[in-house]
Amino acid sequence: MNGIDAISLQTLLENAHIGVVIHRWDTSIVYANPTALKLLRLTYEQIIGRDLADPQWRFIDDGNRVLHHNEFPANKVKRFRNPVTNEIMGVLDGNRKNATWFLVNAYMDEADKLEDSFIIVTFNDITDSKNLFSYENILQNSQDIVIVTEAGDIDSPTGPKIIYVNAAFEKLTGYSASDVIGETPRILQGKHTDPDTLARIRTALLEKKSIREKILNYGKTGHPYWLDMNIFPLTNRYGDITHYAAIERDITEQMYHAEQLEKRNKDLKLLKDNLEQLVSQRTDELRMANQQLERLAFNDSLTNLPNRRSFNDHAAKQIFRAQRNQFFLLTGILDLDNFKNINDTYGHSAGDQVLVSCAECIMQFFRQEDIYGRIGGEEFAFSIIIGNKSDAELICNRLLDSLREKKILLDCNQHISITASIGYSLASPNTEICFDEEMRRADQALYQAKNNGRNHAVAFLTAE
Repeated sequence: MNGIDAISLQTLLENAHIGVVIHRWDTSIVYANPTALKLLRLTYEQIIGRDLADPQWRFIDDGNRVLHHNEFPANKVKRFRNPVTNEIMGVLDGNRKNATWFLVNAYMDEADKLEDSFIIVTFNDITDSKNLFSYENILQNSQDIVIVTEAGDIDSPTGPKIIYVNAAFEKLTGYSASDVIGETPRILQGKHTDPDTLARIRTALLEKKSIREKILNYGKTGHPYWLDMNIFPLTNRYGDITHYAAIERDITEQMYHAEQLEKRNKDLKLLKDNLEQLVSQRTDELRMANQQLERLAFNDSLTNLPNRRSFNDHAAKQIFRAQRNQFFLLTGILDLDNFKNINDTYGHSAGDQVLVSCAECIMQFFRQEDIYGRIGGEEFAFSIIIGNKSDAELICNRLLDSLREKKILLDCNQHISITASIGYSLASPNTEICFDEEMRRADQALYQAKNNGRNHAVAFLTAE
């Protein structure tokens, strides 16, 4: 090695951000760079010349078992003549209560004579990342929801990114961990999430402060729920804020009870006779009324499918997911053929049975992540994400086939079959997608399907 190479190598080692220790073949240490001295909390004089048989070395493995000196990385390289790769090892000393954790690599620089060979050990500190989830088993079994996000970027649309959710989060929201890791908590917010609450949370995060708020969020299927949320910063051992954690509790039932309590107290001022019976009866009535109002607000009362309002809300989110993941967005409107004839021939009760059967077929056909609903009369709509443009026609025809194959038993003990027409629009991931425009296009295509004989699917064709 010439002089310039030697200087370059020395400069590299002295300024490297990983620890580097070089052992002779007898394992005595001949060199340690500044980062190694800092991580091991030793001076150059304290480390040079020490070998691995020195009883002052106290290393543990990932299971907190104290290692024999023969299990140290340099000795393993010497014994087996193979490198050590990405081995986790803890170092104990008298100055700290807890171990410092390193990710260690080691290899042999072989010379002509074995005794002239060297063993190079490199390592970097992973204490923060190892300790961050050292209590993961507790978190996974907690009844409270736990979310951890990065602290670097908190503004839309990219941040803050979710890096961890526990099982309670998955159970309440319907999202799996794989669905949300790398996403932002904004995917849980909806039309009725209070913007003032969101603004207070953002201000606290910018100021790196803790905050506690009540917030309305939405699950994967669109169901609303209330949370009592406590957000606080997480710091590393150097005092830098690296993440934010949120401990959340489902208080949906308490919020509904609070509304009921307000109404109940007004009633109690007017009614004093038979107090306990009246309070119990009134509370039950209010609970049932709230449940009914919630169902009416989001679901069609006949078919139990999402209604037009709910479909529109969630279809807008579907557009965001399609554009973020660079997928095609298929938007379709399905209309039952000759539905008026069914009502005229068999009565409106039979018509209702047909609508319910059609809704059951739609629920069985689509995936959990697809968006669909009854948007009025005998019309249904869907909004789904697909990877291939050619799948659009196939999906629509398969849906029509499933309706054709369905035999509906009416109350009059007569079986009937139904057909439907579909108009659909396919939006490219490279274009700006407008929900109202996609629905308008699908409606135009449906009009063509009806005028061209019904019982088939027609795509909206854009001018090339």
